Amino acid sequence: MAKQTREEIHILPSSIETVDYALYDYVNDRLDLHTDTNKGWEKTPVVWITSERAFQIKEDKEMRDFEGALNLPIIMIERTAMSKDPSKKGTFQANLPFFNRIKGGQWEIARRVQQKKTSEFANADANIKHNNITKPKFVRRKTDKIVYNIYSAPQPVYVYTTYSITLKTQYQQQMNELLQPFMTRTGQINYFKIKRDGHFYEAMLQSDFSFNNNIANMSEEERRYETKIDVNVVGYLMGEGKNDKRPKISITENAVDIKMPRERTQIGDVPDHFDTDLEKQGIKGGYRE
Repeated sequence: MAKQTREEIHILPSSIETVDYALYDYVNDRLDLHTDTNKGWEKTPVVWITSERAFQIKEDKEMRDFEGALNLPIIMIERTAMSKDPSKKGTFQANLPFFNRIKGGQWEIARRVQQKKTSEFANADANIKHNNITKPKFVRRKTDKIVYNIYSAPQPVYVYTTYSITLKTQYQQQMNELLQPFMTRTGQINYFKIKRDGHFYEAMLQSDFSFNNNIANMSEEERRYETKIDVNVVGYLMGEGKNDKRPKISITENAVDIKMPRERTQIGDVPDHFDTDLEKQGIKGGYRE
């Protein structure tokens, strides 16, 4: 007999931060861009733009020089816009409202046979069929009453997010080395997939790349090449994050046997075992012993 294996189900939530990290991982790990610098062929650092400039200076002292200016080349990512557009709702078209806020989501994601309860139903049916004589264990018992553990999760809600990827270099050669992979990695189309924690999202590059160079400025400002690339990501969110009081994954069981109890009235109902002959003979209640 082949050894049975069980695969555990691990589903991590999909949040706004998950979508952000998915794009960051694509640029930092999958593209893995390098450029020629004064120190040789080195990886270009990728940073996420935040308002905490003081924290960035303390966290990575090599990111800025002693005057506080950024050390180039560098790649910066920023989330610039987010919208919930019903026309861009992805592959999940239906709406599943939460009619029960205790059990959690209503989107069924997996089923697993409940072996113990299913075997109990099979044994009960076999005992009735064979007059309560237990069949040998090696005899396979068939039953239509199969109990499943049903795993449900919150419905994914699709959001349309826009990110801005900014490339900053000191030299034209460095800009060419960083910019070319963005144009050629996706081939003739501008579509690619990003992933994080087992979730996959669709991303689209905008066709126009904007340049904001200051090489024509003859002032004392340091020469800088800057290119801005906009990326639109169709992501999805599951649950309400830390503010959600419902479980991330809910487990329920299906009904396999429905029984309707017989209704009786307290007055005037005649039991099935009532014997009118005994009542006529003077036996109280007419019940047989």
